[in-house]
Amino acid sequence: MSQTEFDLVVIGGGPAGTSGANTAAIFGHRVALVEKDPDVGGAGLNFGTVPSKTLRETALALSGWRSRRLFGVDLSLRREANIGDFVRHKDAVTAAERQHVESRMRAFGVERFRGTASFVEPHIIRFSQPNGRETQLRAEKILIATGSSPYRPPEFPFEDDRVHDSDELLKLKALPKRLVVVGAGVIGSEYAGTFAAMGTEVHLVDGRGTLLPFLDGEVSRALADAMAGNGVRFHWKEKVTKCETSKPGEVVLTLSSGATLSADGVLVCAGRTSNTADLNLAAAGIEPGKRGLIPVDEHYRTGVSHIYAAGDVIGPPALAATSMEQARVAICDAFDITAKADLAPLLPTGIYTIPEASFVGETEESLKEKRVDYIAGRARYAELPRGRIVGDETGFLKLLFCHTDMRLLGIHVLGEQATEVVHVGLVAMLAGATADLFNRACFNYPTLGDLYKYATYDALLCRRGISWSDPTFVK
Repeated sequence: MSQTEFDLVVIGGGPAGTSGANTAAIFGHRVALVEKDPDVGGAGLNFGTVPSKTLRETALALSGWRSRRLFGVDLSLRREANIGDFVRHKDAVTAAERQHVESRMRAFGVERFRGTASFVEPHIIRFSQPNGRETQLRAEKILIATGSSPYRPPEFPFEDDRVHDSDELLKLKALPKRLVVVGAGVIGSEYAGTFAAMGTEVHLVDGRGTLLPFLDGEVSRALADAMAGNGVRFHWKEKVTKCETSKPGEVVLTLSSGATLSADGVLVCAGRTSNTADLNLAAAGIEPGKRGLIPVDEHYRTGVSHIYAAGDVIGPPALAATSMEQARVAICDAFDITAKADLAPLLPTGIYTIPEASFVGETEESLKEKRVDYIAGRARYAELPRGRIVGDETGFLKLLFCHTDMRLLGIHVLGEQATEVVHVGLVAMLAGATADLFNRACFNYPTLGDLYKYATYDALLCRRGISWSDPTFVK
């Protein structure tokens, strides 16, 4: 069996894998990337992040959702949108981004191999091509970036073409008229909003009693109210105990309360499992944890000093942005590159529900638990001209400051472009800013950036015992 020498072998061609491979190649190392699928990009590009967010934008456009907020103007399509309308833009965006990723790897000199990879020993990878031919790749350093796959609970018959996991959903042949989403996590909540915007009757089932409990409580409640207002029907503190597909054209779900739900489509979002089962990690001296997760240190090094892991394969936060940064940190550590020593201490979370939600830093609940004396300042989209221009009547920005020195501790945004708006606060927090920064800053008018100034004013006034919402106070 032939063997080829590399400085780095990357297993997996998703966001973490391609970023890690490119980083090493940029600094002059010979890099091989092994991906079993014909296309690079992983779940982030082919099944999850990019396509699902593109579908969301398509749903908003086809349904006229945004225009309906503008004083009741309806600019939705005057015909029923079909599945072709729904996926066309998604396919175009995904293909363009995939081509971009592949061209960058070629430009940097990354050698790509299509096939499956498994360890022979800690420095040697067996690469099996689709035609059965095998090659061994030997590397000084190895990065595992094989991502994750949707977990499939045994009570759901996924062989039925009406029962889907989050990867399969993108292959729909028709838009469901009634969709039950099982699991109100990030993925389930995002898809629930997207299909509701397209006119599908959506039921969201979850065993908990709170939407996305890691969010600031005020944001969680406001998001749940907004989603309900957009047509999503919640079934809290319920679990699916049975899924029957015997009736033609109808799937019947039995809930833990004894209630039943019928639909022509079911989406199961029950978490994800790391793609490590076929890697033969034992041959490398690595023992995975629950659901295949690979334990790593702060530099993303496994228990074997020359083997690193990044992205979904190591667990939360399992976001494309953090996965790419983790891989860059890992490669810089592996080859003593000084460009990036560690991951930023603050990582933003973006949730592409309708409306969007995003945050970074502390929540009110976490500050109370830590007994930190804080003050909150709020600014609502509807109180600013830019918010009224875009027709957002429910969005808001909440800033959390330390009461003593007014240092910024947390940013929480719900509403139009929330995942963009949060970045202003993220950079401010990374710089250790206080309320004085936003007090002094001048933002373009009218913009959503002005939310920061008015949320800061609200906090400063509250600190003086004056309520910004007091109708007697002239703003």
